[in-house]
Amino acid sequence: MNIYDYKVEKQDGSFLDLSDNKGKVMLIVNTATRCGFTPQYEQLEALYDEFNKDGFEIIDIPSNQFKEQAPESDEEITKFCQLNYNVKFPQMKKSDVNGPNELDLYKYLKSRQGFGGFEGVKAEFMDNFLSEIDPNYRSNDDIKWNFTKFLIDREGNVVERFEPTEDMAKVKEEIEKLI
Repeated sequence: MNIYDYKVEKQDGSFLDLSDNKGKVMLIVNTATRCGFTPQYEQLEALYDEFNKDGFEIIDIPSNQFKEQAPESDEEITKFCQLNYNVKFPQMKKSDVNGPNELDLYKYLKSRQGFGGFEGVKAEFMDNFLSEIDPNYRSNDDIKWNFTKFLIDREGNVVERFEPTEDMAKVKEEIEKLI
């Protein structure tokens, strides 16, 4: 299987077929509205505004799995993101990214780019925080927190995984290489 074999449910119950994005660079990100990383929506929208015309798509998949930081309905999440961050990229139905109900897409993404550790300003905080919850968190490829991003090239290869602590300038730099 490859990335183009997956579909993601939209908020209206229809599906986004990732094969519709063949030839495009994609950034797939699990998000939340009440997270310390929520301001990344502003930077994500800036990336979308800058690169969408060049064949760049963001696939936003809200998830309430991390300390219930996305408790709102899908419609409320979209309204929040539009009002606070002027988000124009597509937002999917709120879904699980880990565990028994995780999207098959996330099983695939994690199998292609495993957890490599935290980088950036909040890396130490996240390491300490997650170590208290699960001392062995580093030993699996699960999504660790909101705003984990997977970068997909124009051929459908999952080329990079960015943890939420990664500097968004680094994310932009990697996108630019693929555009």
